[in-house]
Amino acid sequence: MFNEPHDLFHEFPEFQEQIQSLRKNDSYFAELFQRYHELDEEIHRITVGIETPSDFYIETLKKSRLYLKDRVYALLQEQTAVS
Repeated sequence: MFNEPHDLFHEFPEFQEQIQSLRKNDSYFAELFQRYHELDEEIHRITVGIETPSDFYIETLKKSRLYLKDRVYALLQEQTAVS
C-alpha cells in the first residue's frame, strides 16, 4: 500500500526479539537489515514524490527489497528452529 511502513519490525512483528538479537550478534544479518532499510527509505522517498526515477529503477529497488526480506525471513526461521 502507498506510504505504509515496510520496516522489518512491521513486516515481522512476531520476530521482534529475534531481529534485535541477530542485529547485535550476527554481522551478516546486520548487513542485510541495514541494506533492507536503506532500500526501504529510498523507495519511501520515491513513493512520496521526493525523488522521481524511472519505473525500471523503482521496480529494481522493490525486487531487491523483496529479496532481502526473503533472506531475512529465512534467517529468522533458522534461528527460531535452533532455539
